[in-house]
Amino acid sequence: MSGLTCVPLAQRGVLRISGEDARPFLQGLISNDVQRVAPGRAIYAALLTPQGKYLFDFLVAQAGDDLLLDVEAARAADLLRRLSLYRLRSKVVIADAGSSSRVFALLGDGVAERLGLAAEGSARALADGVTFIDPRLARLGARALLPSAAALVALGFVAGTPADYDRHRLALGVPDGSRDILVDKSFLLESNVEELHGVDFDKGCYVGQELTARTKFRGVVRKRLFRVDVDGPLPDPGTPILLGDKEAGIMRSGADGVGLALLRLEIVDQASVSGEPLTAGASRLKPVKPDWVNF
Repeated sequence: MSGLTCVPLAQRGVLRISGEDARPFLQGLISNDVQRVAPGRAIYAALLTPQGKYLFDFLVAQAGDDLLLDVEAARAADLLRRLSLYRLRSKVVIADAGSSSRVFALLGDGVAERLGLAAEGSARALADGVTFIDPRLARLGARALLPSAAALVALGFVAGTPADYDRHRLALGVPDGSRDILVDKSFLLESNVEELHGVDFDKGCYVGQELTARTKFRGVVRKRLFRVDVDGPLPDPGTPILLGDKEAGIMRSGADGVGLALLRLEIVDQASVSGEPLTAGASRLKPVKPDWVNF
């Protein structure tokens, strides 16, 4: 994508965490180091079950003295409820800020330069909100959490569609929350969250930390999210993927002949050696390992 485009992401919402204990409160819960969040820095992180399984993932940025979480809108109320369960006597206020902050994806060549930003996660205040290079992968573009698109239009961005963003992130093989990562089932490392800078193995304890660290240091990841190129009708999310009669994995999100799938590494290797295609329903699938992962 060449032109500078701002895409309103109605499927995303914003939670605001404020109060003097906001940072230590979140630090003890999520997979990344909240101490790294600053006016000039955003991060990617997840909230897990005590057994280390995925519940939510989100982007975290700072606006004034508050922390803003860019979250799935349909699950924002559930995340707010779960965070509130951990609040106890912490001096923290957790609120839905979706009425005052909208989420925009910023795409196109020269996005970072136009925003005056540099590397993954670099951030700055903009109008009555914040903008930052996506901390997962710079090639995803940038994000802006703003009341409206007015400040982005003034910078020369033109309106795009959610489909533009979806095609872009699928081509890069980047998961989109619970559309691609199975709630209460998937682990962060099989979902490539480590390579997307969403896990800090030095920060200390958080919910689900023990199993996440054990998986990392024992090297026992048996499944991974892959981009898949689809020859035939796009399979629905949840469609089983097979190699012959062997279970290979499960289809997740997709669009325009490209999707993501959670696949067993052993079966992917077998398919590569045999040349036999993976299938999902009437379609053939070609796994494509994203170039930013290291498995």
